[in-house]
Amino acid sequence: MQIIEQQFSVQYAFPVIFSRNVFRAEDPLLASVFLRGGEKRNKVLCVVDCGVLAKHPFLGRRIEEYAETHQEVMQLCGPVLTVEGGESCKTEPGIVDTIMRCVQKYHLCRHSFILVIGGGAVLDAVGYGAAVAHRGVRLIRMPTTVLGQNDAGVGVKNGINVLGRKNFRGTFAPPFAVINDFAFLESLPPRELRAGMAEAVKVALIKDRSFFAYLYDQRIALASSSRRPMEEMIYRCAALHMHHIGTGGDPFELGSARPLDFGHWSAHKLEEMTGGLINHGEAVSIGMALDCLYSYHNGMIEQSALRQIFTLIADLGLPTYHPALAVLDVGAALAEFREHLGGEMAITLLTGIGSKKEVDWIDVKLMECCIEELRALGSDRGIDIDQSGKLPPLQEIPRFDLVHRYLQEGGR
Repeated sequence: MQIIEQQFSVQYAFPVIFSRNVFRAEDPLLASVFLRGGEKRNKVLCVVDCGVLAKHPFLGRRIEEYAETHQEVMQLCGPVLTVEGGESCKTEPGIVDTIMRCVQKYHLCRHSFILVIGGGAVLDAVGYGAAVAHRGVRLIRMPTTVLGQNDAGVGVKNGINVLGRKNFRGTFAPPFAVINDFAFLESLPPRELRAGMAEAVKVALIKDRSFFAYLYDQRIALASSSRRPMEEMIYRCAALHMHHIGTGGDPFELGSARPLDFGHWSAHKLEEMTGGLINHGEAVSIGMALDCLYSYHNGMIEQSALRQIFTLIADLGLPTYHPALAVLDVGAALAEFREHLGGEMAITLLTGIGSKKEVDWIDVKLMECCIEELRALGSDRGIDIDQSGKLPPLQEIPRFDLVHRYLQEGGR
């Protein structure tokens, strides 16, 4: 028997740029990004979330004017392509087919560019289309939501939903560049602004105590969408995500542990079970509340920390419960998440604010008791489906009677 073992490494680097009003004709930023590709003139397919166009009706013309001003650098391939936004775009296969047909129609190659402007779901779906066409067309992401700018848009993953599973089909494909234009955030409704903050709370809880303290101190300003705290929150959250991807040793998640998925094992199921009635940020908020409560009852965090966490979540206007959680099959959801991780259980729990631990076993009965406690705590708070106003503040943590009873009876 003869064996040749092939080994090689590939260097990845891409900028994440924070700016405002990028499509001003006199702004050289976007043009300079295209020049990084090494070509004098670049073919560009521009794809825009139709929801973004509805809020910015002159955006298409501004993009065309920008391309005309910088025609020595970029050549738009036809008119701006609009696609349906929201989670539905990841479920319908049409968007990926559309991207690939455009790549074929306009004779784009691997040195051409796809510029996608929209929310996280559109970035995911268009990014997947770009990753599989020619095995990879250069992708520039321009996220237009808080969640896109501080989390979904700065990573290396793309995906769509198939067979009833979230992100079941996808790729690891780093973008060529990410441009966060803060001006897009000014047109977002309150519910979308709040939802994006959940990922900031998540990454602060597992990685950075000082960032959590900043969020806690600024929670009232953030809840009212004050510009400077919001931009600082997005920048610091994105930086923590990028640092983890670059230094965590497993950017393409070949192992089982996924610490940045704290609170996500239940969040993904809640999104599926509600058919998108609750968005990703809201589902993550509920998932975090559940896993924080479980961490507390396992003696991993103090009640004072738990109170701070729940106060922050509540004052940001994020939910801690949804009725779908009451019918969640915890054992089945954990098994499904284990399969998603690669066959081994690795659930992230807190050992303190800013510190974490991966565990390979969850006490299903205790988790179910925690769900019941969340119901008692949050059932009267709900989710602001009308996209306006603020959820009532959380006054106090309940006495956890069900959990205490379970533990006294010999649970765990």
